[in-house]
Amino acid sequence: MDGRHNGGMSGRDVVIREGSIRLGQFLKLADAVDQGSDVKSLLGAEMVTVNGEVEVRRGRQLQVGDQVVVGRSSYCVASGG
Repeated sequence: MDGRHNGGMSGRDVVIREGSIRLGQFLKLADAVDQGSDVKSLLGAEMVTVNGEVEVRRGRQLQVGDQVVVGRSSYCVASGG
């Protein structure tokens, strides 16, 4: 497995306009957080994984195809065009 599979979890595609997006921005776009200030606490609690690895950096650059899991919710970075 290449780390981009969600192990059978149902996920949803979140379309981005550019080729990459920062993790903090992505979490807001995906409605995984209610407000931007919630991102820091989620990351600090190590509740976010990117491609199967715990991520704590809000500025982590995500690419199309990356899989983000927050708790029991799974999201896939998708291209808008």
